[in-house]
Amino acid sequence: MKKLLNIGFLVILSGLFLVSCNDDEDYQTIESIGKIKIDSVKVMNDTMDVFTIQSIKTYSTYPSHCEGFYGYDYIYNANLERTVTSYKYITNGPCAQGSYVGASQINFSPQKKGTYIFKFWNGGNNWITKTIVVQ
Repeated sequence: MKKLLNIGFLVILSGLFLVSCNDDEDYQTIESIGKIKIDSVKVMNDTMDVFTIQSIKTYSTYPSHCEGFYGYDYIYNANLERTVTSYKYITNGPCAQGSYVGASQINFSPQKKGTYIFKFWNGGNNWITKTIVVQ
């Protein structure tokens, strides 16, 4: 019986090893990350209550389908000003040609009352400015 258990355990371990060593190359590797300008911004409400959540959508045009949204650089200061820069990834695989517009969002949840100024990077020294009053 002990020998049968040892053989069964060995078969299970061998199966796990074979599964874990499967070289599935059906994925693309991120080659680089870089800034991408934000073309437009959609703020649903320019007035909101403190401690509520509002989604702020940003739209960017990606030159090819090998590129997509990676993340934001979201910097805030003590004067209720926020600067937002969007970043894209670039992959190494085959992809559909042609540009497309991608949407991303920030969930804004203010912790204190005031007038918040958002500046979204639009390339160079250009910024899209949006104001949200929090009551």
